Amino acid sequence: MRHFLNLSDAGPDGCAAILADALDRKRARTGWTKGRVDADAPLAGHVLAMIFEKNSTRTRVSFDMAMRQLGGQALVMDAGSMQLGRGETVADTARVLSRYVDGIMIRTDDHAKVEEMARHATVPVINGLTDFSHPCQIMADLLTILDTGRSLPGLKVAWLGDGNNVLASIVEAAGIFGFDVVSACPQGFQPDETVLSLGKGRATCVAQPDEAVEGADVVVTDTWISMGQAHAEAKLAAMMPYQVDAALMAKAKPGAAFLHCLPAHRGEEVTAEVIDGPQSLIWDEAENRLHAQKSILRWCFGQIG
Repeated sequence: MRHFLNLSDAGPDGCAAILADALDRKRARTGWTKGRVDADAPLAGHVLAMIFEKNSTRTRVSFDMAMRQLGGQALVMDAGSMQLGRGETVADTARVLSRYVDGIMIRTDDHAKVEEMARHATVPVINGLTDFSHPCQIMADLLTILDTGRSLPGLKVAWLGDGNNVLASIVEAAGIFGFDVVSACPQGFQPDETVLSLGKGRATCVAQPDEAVEGADVVVTDTWISMGQAHAEAKLAAMMPYQVDAALMAKAKPGAAFLHCLPAHRGEEVTAEVIDGPQSLIWDEAENRLHAQKSILRWCFGQIG
């Protein structure tokens, strides 16, 4: 049984196989319409159940289209319209869905729910986002970096802002692929030592944005106010010195890439000048959610790696 709850579930070989497959499959579709099924239709006859306890645009559409392009089908379910939203346990939901579908993707708040789903499911479970990690997003980010001709080992990635779930998965990727992550986060919002340890010595946290960005190949940020959080004025005030603007990007390497998993709040974590500028790869990054997830699905079903 192959679950994809964090990058470590696939490990170095599995993650490398996913990225290589994603690059190949993306290039093979050049010029095709979006709804055309891949020539080999590797997931024909497979159905993926997608459970959403949090709002979604990119995760919802990319997984749905991933299954269609791979020749399979997807069922979209909002927790509020399921018995899960009325008190049925995660374990019982996992047992039942395993009798109906071939795989489960869940996007939720508590990472423990995904782990419980995986313990009781008899089909692969994929983490579409939790409060702890966002591995599918980071596979898309890595694919975006590779697609520009950069290699991962030895890369410097700068993170600005909140020490959140996206950062945790970037740090985990650094430990797997051998690149460095320097995060700059305000007091009270730094990643804890458990998160930094995922980088296997390649992740550090500093106080000053300039120090993090100096010499960086890739600059990354994320929204400061996550889904379900109140619009916290105190947090926004603490974060403003970590905004990615043109002056900060100029401190990175010439031609450094800017990434953001979206949705973005222009004028908060990033200025419009950067997000719409020539160094921004956010639209490629968003598209690559589809290509990366196709290969994550293939890995989960034992077709690669």
